[in-house]
Amino acid sequence: MTGLTRTSADLDPRRRRILYRCWHRGIREMDLVFGQFAEEQISTLSDAELDEFEIIMAEEDADLNSWITGAVAVPERYRTPLFDRLASYRPDF
Repeated sequence: MTGLTRTSADLDPRRRRILYRCWHRGIREMDLVFGQFAEEQISTLSDAELDEFEIIMAEEDADLNSWITGAVAVPERYRTPLFDRLASYRPDF
């Protein structure tokens, strides 16, 4: 998989923006993790989860990659159910 496969036509503007940002992060591995995760989850995330997701997305890709791969311990502030779901997500490379 190399990019967006889900239509965003049924999403509100905030979810569309988040979905776009997930596929345009900078590091391809993070595009795949965040993009595919968002494609599957974006329509069911609550507003609070969207807030948290945007905060997570603001982190540097290198840090996120280290946390998601387990190379570095996840900071306490991100030890949440949403981050756990994201970190356990296995994209279709």
